[in-house]
Amino acid sequence: MILNMDGTKPIYLQISEWLEREILNGNFESDQKIYSQYQLAEMFTINPATAAKGLTLLVEENILYKKRGLGMFVSNHAKQIILNKRKNQTLKKLVLEIVMEAERLNVSREELIQMIQAVNVEEAGE
Repeated sequence: MILNMDGTKPIYLQISEWLEREILNGNFESDQKIYSQYQLAEMFTINPATAAKGLTLLVEENILYKKRGLGMFVSNHAKQIILNKRKNQTLKKLVLEIVMEAERLNVSREELIQMIQAVNVEEAGE
């Protein structure tokens, strides 16, 4: 992953989202040790404090936990926490945007549902 240093999203958020993707993709399992702030800083050529801020965010969300003197580890329910978070934040926001755009275009809810179902059928056929 390459961080977007010129983007509007803070680097520490990009780090935390990258780690979430790594967990969802199965690259880190429950109770497995993850990269330290210094390893992340070296990997992405960023300040260790920035990497630490991304890790702290995941600790606050109970995705990671600290073992004093040993580092950070993936919590037992990390995948479920990430899935719920993304469903309730990201997906909900996208659906709201789609519904609002459909209303602006005078697309009925029934027509919108049919469009979604048609996409599902196309995806299943591939």
